[in-house]
Order: sequence, then structure tokens, then C-alpha cells
Amino acid sequence: MEYLLGIDVGSSSVKASLLDVHSGACAGSAFYPETEQKISSPHPGFAEQDPQLWYDCAKDAVRDAMRQAGAAADDVKAIGIAYQMHGLVCVDKDQHVLRPAIIWCDSRAVPYGQAVFDAVGAEKCLSHLMNSPGNFTAAKLAWVKDNEPELFVKIDKIMLPGDWLAMKLTGDARTTVSGLSEGIFWDFQEEKICGFLLDQFGFDPHLLADTVPTFGTQGVLSAAAAAEFGLKAGIPVAYRAGDQPNNAFSLNVLNPGEIAATAGTSGVVYGVTSAKQYDPQSRVNTFVHVNHTLADPRLGVMLCVNGTGILNAWLKRLLGDISYREMDSLAETVPVGSAGVTVLPFGNGAERVLGNRNIGAQVAGLDFNRHSRAHLCRAVQEGIVFSFMYGMEVMKETGIEIETIRAGFANMFMSGVFCETLSGISGAAIELYETDGSLGAARGAGIGAGIYGSFEEAFQTLEKRKEVFPGTGNFAEAYAAWKKHLNGVLNQ
Repeated sequence: MEYLLGIDVGSSSVKASLLDVHSGACAGSAFYPETEQKISSPHPGFAEQDPQLWYDCAKDAVRDAMRQAGAAADDVKAIGIAYQMHGLVCVDKDQHVLRPAIIWCDSRAVPYGQAVFDAVGAEKCLSHLMNSPGNFTAAKLAWVKDNEPELFVKIDKIMLPGDWLAMKLTGDARTTVSGLSEGIFWDFQEEKICGFLLDQFGFDPHLLADTVPTFGTQGVLSAAAAAEFGLKAGIPVAYRAGDQPNNAFSLNVLNPGEIAATAGTSGVVYGVTSAKQYDPQSRVNTFVHVNHTLADPRLGVMLCVNGTGILNAWLKRLLGDISYREMDSLAETVPVGSAGVTVLPFGNGAERVLGNRNIGAQVAGLDFNRHSRAHLCRAVQEGIVFSFMYGMEVMKETGIEIETIRAGFANMFMSGVFCETLSGISGAAIELYETDGSLGAARGAGIGAGIYGSFEEAFQTLEKRKEVFPGTGNFAEAYAAWKKHLNGVLNQ
């Protein structure tokens, strides 16, 4: 047998999956820990994890996936890695971790990013970086430099979470252009590491690891790591990407007009463009996509909405005696527009798409004599979809075309109301697939190792579960009413 191994390093768990090279089937899959990984918050706004925890969970997940598949050590032909974006891991010259990783949801570095944005100027920052330095990896490193100077001088290399795991597997400290862009180190106009950003922060460029292509042999599994994972030494690590570019890749979203979406606790819409355009208000973020080349640019524009599945879960807890499927069935009994009930889903912190404002979630238009739990069930789903559409309108301003939206058949995309509303308001077809981030990483490894000769070959076995096309209904009218209410709140 021949398998490709994908490892997805999340902040909640680490998942490993084995993809059968020839059938494209998932032969084994596991995640660790069974309960969520610990996130340490020693001070308000801090979020840290011990990278060793990722490595230990990866070992357990890989061993379980191998047992499920009945795979032998030399059956695995290549390894791919997906990882939580925007984190910071600092190592010394002996590759020892110097401090806990500062992960994506840590907010301590916001003032450092803002200071550089103000000093350099909005137009230069946005035209070259496609983003404000904000709270991304570069700003996190600036916080370390200012607050932990004794530690900072010991740093040999800084890495993203996936770079660190690849280093542990291979012994080689490497990163990618896509990774540099997500850390806000990449100059999109010059197509190189951004010199003015390093100068402004006072960073030595040698702190950044050497770059390798997203697809290709980035190192080989060391004998020590092979023994710990139950694998064969010399297996190539042939792909790595941040979780959202990788999620798009796992859905075969590679070209302009194609959109990837997720709707778990939070929601992400990720679109591909060839245009180097930016949102002047930084409400969406732009990164180098996995298949970007100088000759054929591919950039990923990402919208994140914090309050999506978490809102639906909140309503489920509130109703108390109901399943998600029953909530979907109730929502189906209510016409488009929820008979005037409007829900703003922004109750999970400051929303970037709203200019980093935290307006809270709101329910408006309730009539105690007319409305029931069914109306709330539909209004919640419509509110989430409309927040996606609000963000997609911003994405369109950056050159994103929205023709097809692809998603995994999971979470809110299992709801007919959700999919029909999103297709109806966006005018895009919704395609749902049987895949996830770890399987995407495995396919990426197959391309990087030359086992698949093309993207088309890698995805020829990707299973489409369902397709939804725009239907009839007063979606535009319902969205206009929702947007009018949102604008009223924003203008208060």
C-alpha cells in the first residue's frame, strides 16, 4: 500500500490522516487530545501554547491513524503539514524553544503593529504588505523584543507553528513565502521579504528561516523523529501551509472565482485572486496562496467572522431540548426573511470586518404574538449567512470574483437552509466535499513529492457530496433589511 500522511496542527487539537494514494480514500484518521489542548493566558489578552504539546499530540495521532489503516512504516511516502496561522515560535541556535508559542488569538501585540502602521503610513503599508501589521507574527516578535530583551537576543530563528513542527521532523529550520506573508513579512510589490518592515521593527533578517517552496521536498524525516512516530527515516516532508490557505487547497480552490468557506465556531470565507488589491480599511486580509508564482500570481483574500457556529450553538443551548437537525427542520418551516426577525451574529469579540468594533449580538423585530423558536432558528442562520455576504462585498472590492463556493460537508454547511440562503444571496453555486485540512495536507504532500503529477491528478478522487444552486426567494430583500439594521447600529 502507498499512503500520504497529513498532519493538521490546530489550537484545539492535532489531527493526522492517511490518504490512499490510488483511491483517494481516507484510510485512517485520529486527533489528540480528546479534549481541547490547553491555551495558557497568564495575562488578559494573552494566548500561549507549548509547542512540545503539538509534537506529542502529532505522535499519538499519527500512531493511531497508522493502526486504523493497518499501515506499515514504509507505506508512508510523503508528509504534509497544515497549521494554525500567525503564531510565533522562537528557538535558539540549538533549536530549543525559548518561550511558549504566542498563538493566533493572542492580542498583546496590537499596539506594536499599529505603531508601525502609523509610522510607515497606511498607503505604503497596505500597498506593499496588503495588510496592516496588526496583531500578526511580526508584531508579536516586536512585543518579545520590547518586553523580553534578554530572551530576544538568544533567538536564532523565529517560525510559524507548522515551520516548527517541520523542523522537529527534519532538523531543518525552513519557512515558505506563503508563511512569510501570513506573518506580515512579505512585500507583495517587490516579491521579497519586506526590508522597510524589518527596519521599522529593528529585526535582523537572519531571524527568518530560509524559504522553501510550498510544494516540494522541504526536508526528510530524521531517524530520531521516525523512531518516535513509528515511521521510516527519509520520508520527504513535501508540503506545508497555514490552515486557511490549506483549507482552500483541500477543496481544490486554486483559481480566481473560486471561494472556500468554513462555518465552525467562527466562519471564514477565503477567495483567490490574481489582483494585488487591498481593502483600505483592512477589513479583510490578503496572503500569498499556495500555488502563487511570479508568472501566475495567486493571492488569497480572507474574511473572518467570529460569531458563526458559536451563535447556533448558543441558540441550541438556550432551547435546551433540541438537536441541530431539529433546528434545521424548524428553520425550513419559516419563509425567507424570518417574518421580520433580524439577528446580528457579532457576539464573539471584536470583528475585523466591522473595523475591529465589538457591537455584540442582537435580535431585533421580535413579535411575541407571531414568532416562535422556528423563526429564531431561521433568523440565526440567515444572520450568519448575511454576515458572510457583508464581508464578501468587501472582498469583491479587492478583486475577488464569487462564482463557486466550496466547503467541507460539515458544521453549518450540513444545513439546507444555510446553503440555500448563501447560494441565493451570493448567486454562487455551493459545492460540498468530503475532505478536511489533514487530508488536504496529505494531497499537498503527494504533489510536492511528485507522486501526483498535477493538481488535477491529486484531486480527481475528491468526493463531492452535494451541490446547491441559487434558487428563488426574497433573499435580496431580506439581506437589505438585515444590512439596514446593521448600518443603523454601526452609525449610532
